[in-house]
Amino acid sequence: MILTDTHTHLYSEAFDEDREQVVQNAIDKGVERFFIPAIDSTYTQAMFDLKDAFPEHMFLMMGLHPTHVKENYLDELKHVEEMLAANRFYAVGEIGIDLYWDKSFLKQQQEAFRFQIRLAKQYKLPIVIHCREAFDEIFEILEEEKGDDLFGIFHCFTGTLEQAHQAISYNMKLGIGGVVTFKNGKIDTFLNQIDLKYIVLETDSPYLAPVPFRGKRNESSYLINILEKLQIIYGKSGAEIAAITTANSKTVFGI
Repeated sequence: MILTDTHTHLYSEAFDEDREQVVQNAIDKGVERFFIPAIDSTYTQAMFDLKDAFPEHMFLMMGLHPTHVKENYLDELKHVEEMLAANRFYAVGEIGIDLYWDKSFLKQQQEAFRFQIRLAKQYKLPIVIHCREAFDEIFEILEEEKGDDLFGIFHCFTGTLEQAHQAISYNMKLGIGGVVTFKNGKIDTFLNQIDLKYIVLETDSPYLAPVPFRGKRNESSYLINILEKLQIIYGKSGAEIAAITTANSKTVFGI
């Protein structure tokens, strides 16, 4: 059984003390493929170091996270552009709009999102979307950019059934993580109405640890807890869900 964590920040400072052990723990649980989203230029070298340490397992993305769209966002977008031109990446991400923490940079977040979508199209890469309290704003831009060259993953999907169908209509898979195990997560109440062919698994570690680790540091090995919840929701074996969701990740990322 091969599991794929389609979204994990293993280069984060949260893993500085035990990164190698955390990765090995995940591999021991069957998590063999790790897709690594970018945040901003300050983390780029740490991402490359992670790839160098585990070259068979790590697949890097490049992008500017919406919560890091600040006064210097044009410089950051230039960095994204330069990195994509010079290196192999498997997606443009994570990108999107986040209105939970700060609404003052909405215009710049929208501009950065559009710009990075167009970079992804230029390189024929998927996008990985971060959306927090911004479904309408995200969908507005996806509607403008929709087409065969727009595809990717709606990371950490926490919307309604209607929003799930809308995201899928833009050639997006839904990234399902620890929230599906939360009592107030809500997506577990309708997820069985979404065909598994639209689902990929993720942890978003070190954030959003699933039950029974909620509130603690998340790890890629906890993907097994998310898998167990999906077994209940879909009434399928872990091996079958692992096979389908890993195949879905290969469709998105091309590997």
